[in-house]
Amino acid sequence: MEKFLKRKVTRRQFLKEACVFCLGLAAASFTDFFGRKSAQAKEDALYLHEARFYDKIDENTVQCKLCPRGCTLSEGQRSFCRVREPHEGKLYSLVYGSPCAIHVDPIEKKPLFHFLPGTPIFSIATAGCNYRCKFCQNWSISQSAPEELESYELSPQEVVSEAVRNGCPSIAYTYTEPSVFYEYMVDTARIAKARGVRNMYHSNGSLNPDAVRELSM
Repeated sequence: MEKFLKRKVTRRQFLKEACVFCLGLAAASFTDFFGRKSAQAKEDALYLHEARFYDKIDENTVQCKLCPRGCTLSEGQRSFCRVREPHEGKLYSLVYGSPCAIHVDPIEKKPLFHFLPGTPIFSIATAGCNYRCKFCQNWSISQSAPEELESYELSPQEVVSEAVRNGCPSIAYTYTEPSVFYEYMVDTARIAKARGVRNMYHSNGSLNPDAVRELSM
């Protein structure tokens, strides 16, 4: 600590290091309950969940129909968003039930106007994004593949239960692009709605009409 205090840093460097330290403390508060999986363990046993919205082109090729990119993928290839991959003629999500970020935020942090003011919101994200924005403040997770990050094991039911346990009347799918963990988000949102917990989809809006219609139901 003494060495840190004597070190000359700019205001920008100080704020950056302070933010990293505080985020580390926030993440640590969830670690004991959820348990972290190492990046290597995740690579050894990917959690596959069949994707919604894709067409089978032939025995080894599929086309993702979730977002306008429409990635056409053969066995061994990875989608542009880094979190979808075909296996034996089916398309799979690699991040279902595997968030890399979990935080309780103030609702005022979200792009909302007078929505449940003064309340906390349970926020989750997985790896990946269907954009490559150079100004992304969450680039370290949005521009990473799932096996490159440490993640939690958290089912949709557990997400909702933890939101309720932490006194959060709403859940935010945020930080990265929620479209890329669409299946996980939709299943969680349905359980949340049934329990009276609101859902917030913080998105870049790049989603195909069929997926938007299902999400709106």
